[in-house]
Amino acid sequence: MPTTLEQQPTVPSPSHAPHDRGSLLPQKLARSRPLFDPEIVRRATKESFVKLNPLTLLKNPVMFVVEVGAALTTLFLVRDLFTHGADIGFQLQISLWLWFTVLFANFAEAMAEARGKAQADTLRKTKTDSLAKRIVCKDNIEIVASSKLRAGDTVVAECGDLIPGDGEVIDGIATVDESVITGESAPVIRESGGDRSAVTGGTKILSDKVTIRITSNPGETFLDKMIALVEGAERQKTPNEIALNILIAGLTLIFLLAVATLHPFALYAVNSSGVGHVPTIAVLVSLLVCLIPTTIGGLLSAIGIAGMDRVMQHNVLAMSGKAVEASGDINTLLLDKTGTVTLGNRQAVEFIPFPGVTPEELADAAQLSSLADETPEGRSIVVLAKEKYGLRGREVAEHEAHFIPFSAYTRMSGVDIDGRMLRKGASSSVANFVRELGGTLPANFDEQSDRISRLGGTPLAVADSQRALGIVYLKDIVKGGMKDRIGQLRAMGIRSVMITGDNPLTAAAIAAEAGVDDFLAQATPADKLAYIKREQADGRLVAMTGDGTNDAPALAQADVGLAMNTGTMAAKEAGNMVDLDSNPTKLIEVVAIGKQLLITRGALTTFSIANDVAKYFAIIPAMFMVTYPALERFNLMHLHTAKSAVLAAVIFNALIIIALVPLALKGVRYRPSGAAALLRRNILIYGFGGILAPFPGIWVIDQLLVWLHLA
Repeated sequence: MPTTLEQQPTVPSPSHAPHDRGSLLPQKLARSRPLFDPEIVRRATKESFVKLNPLTLLKNPVMFVVEVGAALTTLFLVRDLFTHGADIGFQLQISLWLWFTVLFANFAEAMAEARGKAQADTLRKTKTDSLAKRIVCKDNIEIVASSKLRAGDTVVAECGDLIPGDGEVIDGIATVDESVITGESAPVIRESGGDRSAVTGGTKILSDKVTIRITSNPGETFLDKMIALVEGAERQKTPNEIALNILIAGLTLIFLLAVATLHPFALYAVNSSGVGHVPTIAVLVSLLVCLIPTTIGGLLSAIGIAGMDRVMQHNVLAMSGKAVEASGDINTLLLDKTGTVTLGNRQAVEFIPFPGVTPEELADAAQLSSLADETPEGRSIVVLAKEKYGLRGREVAEHEAHFIPFSAYTRMSGVDIDGRMLRKGASSSVANFVRELGGTLPANFDEQSDRISRLGGTPLAVADSQRALGIVYLKDIVKGGMKDRIGQLRAMGIRSVMITGDNPLTAAAIAAEAGVDDFLAQATPADKLAYIKREQADGRLVAMTGDGTNDAPALAQADVGLAMNTGTMAAKEAGNMVDLDSNPTKLIEVVAIGKQLLITRGALTTFSIANDVAKYFAIIPAMFMVTYPALERFNLMHLHTAKSAVLAAVIFNALIIIALVPLALKGVRYRPSGAAALLRRNILIYGFGGILAPFPGIWVIDQLLVWLHLA
């Protein structure tokens, strides 16, 4: 069939290939799940009671103390029931609300875990023990279960086959449906060599045939790791979380000792003065629970788990909670130019003719030399000539056209047609071509090429035999909104660095257009690694993205290494995060999620401590005015009785945990701003809010208790 400008050879698009929409990754489904999905709430409610196991609660010292206090008041309640003791109703209410406090804290953690477990269950359903065509020796293939495969085995997968295990394509090319992993329906190309050779077990071959070397043993596949991670089985506490746990455990111990000494002091005071009553065990336990940081103690674990869940909802697999948290502390962000800062494909934007050549003549030659060029650059030249000069619909097959493919040696491509030798390519290569045919270059040849380079573009020279016609201006198109996103990073206090293999002139122009803070031009893998080490030596945390084997050393060295799912297995193993969508700009979202995790933890810690301080002033005067009547003048809230004050404080202490569960799971809303602004906002909203909330809350509960005759 004749080749025309309207009919050009194209690579078949797999976008309409069949796929199974029912196997979408649960992370995509999780976005449509409401926060309190009935199924998740049921699972979390059941798990809340399972977590009452003291061995489980030992991991949370604050809630363990509350559970011991609840058990203690329950024992004294049972004793008084058999001995007909006083204040049975009061003790019963105290015991119940102390147990509710523990259950509410367990519920917060269980809700965060249940969302991950729901995703893991959906993933687990996608696992099947498929059959594999294992190559025993040349021309000898045996059919075995995929569970029998071991690392190093070689298998063949054809159209319609499920890929039996994680591996690398060593021969062939195929389109693969990876919706089970990425949630995206569009198939992807997998081929031997390069950075698109990695395949994942459970994905499906849609066309052609490939030979795969298995790289994982049963139970060690990428899908298995995903299930373990989203289920929370491998979540480790981060250093900041451990430090905060130590702090609140220390505060709990201090208040435990303080409350323990109150009983002998009160006993001495009553015996000496003959006035007042000694606080009961229920009152002392209630005071302890209200003094210790139960709010943050009950929500801390949920905040960390929910942070990982939010990353998963963005289709990023975090290997640990530490990686998510570290992303919130990033100082330097390394962004690869191609595909991250720019669209990844250079586009023709202008034809620049030399003196004596018309723009139409240059466009015609450039278009003819690009007819067989299936690169994005070549196609963009054809399109620009059509749009700007209306050049279309010319058949060239009858002219016995001989197309010259691009070669890394000549750095040119073109066509021989009707005695003309049309070439386009790198300026230096086309210049040599013209000279070899006895031609001369225009005086402004180098000037035009250098000018385009300084603008951040790529000059593509065009020649007709010994005559240089002009330059095609190829431009790296910076992604829309990239400058704004870089500005957001700057507002977060993060320095952005663009990494590229381009020359410094081109790199500087693109860096200026994108708004990045710095750039690393003509970067090799060793240069990337050295740059990261220098930043870390100066005390900065570094994040970067990568997909190739040559990126693996830098990904491993970076504090946050986001590997692309389409990349090599070496890159995925080296990074501590994997982007299932293979979108390099996703790192910006990951940084924001990490910031949100840190801010949420800081905000709720601020609220919890401020909340506790307020409770001291709200309930201690009312609680001890019977033992120490002089304290009655400090009962500024005019709480009715010591019992109503104690019970109101305990109820408020329990309800505030359950009230903050949505905030712990969704996270505090994050807006890019500096550390000082965030600190002011935290103190203003959560500090003062934590101080003010208990006063009306406890007062209202006190009024209700008296009105309902419960105290």
